Amino acid sequence: MAIRLLENPDERNDPPRPLLEHLLALRDMFVFGAVSWAIGVVIAGCFAPYILEFLKRPAEQYKDLLQVVGMTAPFDVWLSIAVWGGTLLSFPLVTFAILRFVFPALTKREKFVILSGMTFSTSLFVAGSVLAYQQTLPLVVYAFRQIGDWMGIKQSMITIDTYIPVVLKLIVAFGLVFQVPLILFVLGCFGIVTSEGLRAKRRLAIVISFIMAMILTPPDPMSQIIMAIPLCTLYEIAIWAVWLKERATFGKRRT
Repeated sequence: MAIRLLENPDERNDPPRPLLEHLLALRDMFVFGAVSWAIGVVIAGCFAPYILEFLKRPAEQYKDLLQVVGMTAPFDVWLSIAVWGGTLLSFPLVTFAILRFVFPALTKREKFVILSGMTFSTSLFVAGSVLAYQQTLPLVVYAFRQIGDWMGIKQSMITIDTYIPVVLKLIVAFGLVFQVPLILFVLGCFGIVTSEGLRAKRRLAIVISFIMAMILTPPDPMSQIIMAIPLCTLYEIAIWAVWLKERATFGKRRT
């Protein structure tokens, strides 16, 4: 699949295609993406009970409290898992459909840069999701329980239909914010940002990191700190990555 995408139309000397062929290719892209997403939703829906058990593990010590209220609550939980799980499962195929439509207009070097960026982006997303699942979610559940005990409010149960959205939101949020260094690096490659400018805005970036953590995580300080600190660290990594890119570009110009 990757070898086909890296084929260079300039080397094959393909003639320009008419507008109708572009529209047909665009239609095929949407159909392929929609069918892939639908298949992903069906697969995730079939394995929803197992996925639910996986998502319940961060609250393992309170598993006896996880219950549902209302007749439609189990369906709502199943639907959330099917849609989110199907989206994640179909994402590689949907991305391939988009790339298959766009890549014929790109050179081999541009294709390689995009595929490398996607690989790095996927790695960052997985790293953020793992951090959210293994470290943040257990602390979030514990923090909410402690707040209830401090307020003298006894929690006799935790409704699954409110627990699952929190879990999914945190996992996706951590995965997305871990894209920050890659985005800044790409902007640096295009000359939109510089390492000097990023250093000058370091304090502002720290404030924005904590604001983002406050918005994207539940209202407890622990989960916000767990998101904000890696975000600040990734910002520093982006500064050095952009600086190295600038050094490499400057060295090529001198030679």
